[in-house]
Amino acid sequence: MSQSSQISTAGRESSRPAGGAPASRRRPLLTAYPSLLALPALLLLIAAMGYPLLTIVLRSFSDPAWGLQNYIWFFSTPVNVTVLWRTFSIAGWVTIVCVISAYPYAYLMTAVGPRLRLVLILCVLVPFWVSGVVRTLAWVILLQDSGIINSVIGLLGLDTVKLIRTQTGVVIGMAQVLLPFMILPLYSVMRGIDLRLVQAARSLGARPSRAFLQVYLPLSLPGVFAGAIIVFILSLGFYITPALLGGPRSTMLSTLVQSQVLSLLNWGRGGAMGVVLLVATFLLLALAAPLMRQRHKQASRS
Repeated sequence: MSQSSQISTAGRESSRPAGGAPASRRRPLLTAYPSLLALPALLLLIAAMGYPLLTIVLRSFSDPAWGLQNYIWFFSTPVNVTVLWRTFSIAGWVTIVCVISAYPYAYLMTAVGPRLRLVLILCVLVPFWVSGVVRTLAWVILLQDSGIINSVIGLLGLDTVKLIRTQTGVVIGMAQVLLPFMILPLYSVMRGIDLRLVQAARSLGARPSRAFLQVYLPLSLPGVFAGAIIVFILSLGFYITPALLGGPRSTMLSTLVQSQVLSLLNWGRGGAMGVVLLVATFLLLALAAPLMRQRHKQASRS
């Protein structure tokens, strides 16, 4: 009996590593610290975005000399303030149009069968395979005074509408480009909603409209907020679509930044415009975050 116990004890001692610690306590570094897996992506993000952003911020204060002269010039020029306000206004209208257009489409994707759902998803993904410049040039053909849209309006006996070189045309073109970014978050949230909750509300006597507004809509609000934030932020930096579809009265801040940096080679003023747009976006998101967080909690509770 003692001989067998000595053999088992020796076997356990021989299975231990040379350092004396049990093998179960010595784990790989990535297993002990899984956050290290994000280190390459973090370094790439810092190199691709952090360094250029820091350079632009420093140039906005140091070009041509250290000081606040670039920011004073921006806020003392009425055109710059007007264009800044117009940029946020256009981004807001684009977001509203995308929400109104994407919500029924995303709801339809959750209500149809698997085959038709695959077709609808394919229709959402196809625009990603086409260049944004090509899509914008297509809208130039459609929205021009002698284009297809005005031709159809003329056949109906109505007066033609000025769409090209207007803010309306810019909103239409930008909404078409950004619509997939609203549909996909909506669909991901709506897919997880249990439709039996709506059926239960209707079985308790609620009208279809009331069951939708009080049950389904609150549960889908996280997807609405997520898509709206993505669309709004992407709208603020659009350049090609406003340049091709818009006119002088629909100029966005990205166009002014391009003219200051590439045409006038004034990196300080261009950097100041970019920093003002970035700070204004962060402030707006900071004001909207508590409301979105409250709506998300209410949807989770319901």
